[in-house]
Amino acid sequence: MGKLIKNCRLISPDLEIPSASVAIEGKFIEKIYSGGEQLPKSDTVYDAKGKMAVPGFIDIHFHGNSGFDIIDGTLEAVENISKRKLNEGVTTIVPATLTAPEESLTKSMHAIAAYRKKTPYSKVAGVHLEGPFINPNCLGAMNPDFVRKPDIKEVMRLNDIEKVLLVSFATEVEGGLKFIKDLSDMGITSSCGHSAATYKEFKEAKKAGLKHLTHFCNQMTKLHHREIGLVGAGLLDNDILIEVICDKVHLCPEMIELIFKVKNIEKIALITDSVAAAWLDDGCFKVGGLDIKVENGEARLASNGALAGSTIKFYNALKNAYEITGLPLNQLIKATSYNQARSLGIAEVGKIEQGYFADIVILDDKFCPKAVFVNGELHEYLKA
Repeated sequence: MGKLIKNCRLISPDLEIPSASVAIEGKFIEKIYSGGEQLPKSDTVYDAKGKMAVPGFIDIHFHGNSGFDIIDGTLEAVENISKRKLNEGVTTIVPATLTAPEESLTKSMHAIAAYRKKTPYSKVAGVHLEGPFINPNCLGAMNPDFVRKPDIKEVMRLNDIEKVLLVSFATEVEGGLKFIKDLSDMGITSSCGHSAATYKEFKEAKKAGLKHLTHFCNQMTKLHHREIGLVGAGLLDNDILIEVICDKVHLCPEMIELIFKVKNIEKIALITDSVAAAWLDDGCFKVGGLDIKVENGEARLASNGALAGSTIKFYNALKNAYEITGLPLNQLIKATSYNQARSLGIAEVGKIEQGYFADIVILDDKFCPKAVFVNGELHEYLKA
């Protein structure tokens, strides 16, 4: 006899069951029960009391929280960050590095690899290298001292330590198109970000194998009526997946509404892009060696006021998207995990369905996590 989650409002891609139960055997979902079906005897029963049960979230772009950053390069940092991500309902993580020296990136990869051997909280699917191969004119909160040209050998060295799943870089820089092909040969997804690429350059990159656009609308070429740039490309192209930060700061509510109205829901991935300041009060912090100041939850560079990542929690990103768009939850939920899993080849996650990993989050009517299951194991939600 395994575990049972009973009396839940089950919401999964293209599926909603008002009164459901989920049988779990080991790490996997064994069966979904609805309505008045007779439930199996189980060793452990969790009563959701009518709350929502959704697939565990997957955050494919974030840097830190609780005063820790992935670039710290310590097991302590990865463990503390992952624990907080689990509190957000994130059961699978793809932590992101920054534009930094290779020695720092190497240290971070070793720390993530050490965490993978333990994995007490969220599961690691791989690493997201954001930078250092970016356009120096599109820095955002990246440190200009460490920007460099695409180097597949550097990626290979890092990948030998811990799996690189995703690389965000400026595809228009020298060697960018070949770099996309080299990454593809390694099974790594390319994402264009911190970029001044034109729409023509976007099309060339897509032909070479580009799959994603990084933190859509931020640090990329804007939409113009004579040159639609990367923002226009993300809205127009039916194949490219776009990362969306639904904090109402990186994107205003009207832009969020426009994106979800124009873009196929299956090509949108909610992310947090959270930094070390997430889960903490306003104050002064560091991001990649640069000073940032957080006021009213907005993280900005102290030097010029540029946005420096976010402080949003993943469940609040979903809440904002729902309140702004009004989309059915069984559609909107695709953008929290299923789209990420399909695009990055993360197997058997993103749905509450027989044969999938039992990665499940119980949400109240305000979208706050109340319980989180990872591989069928219950982690009680710990409030900050």
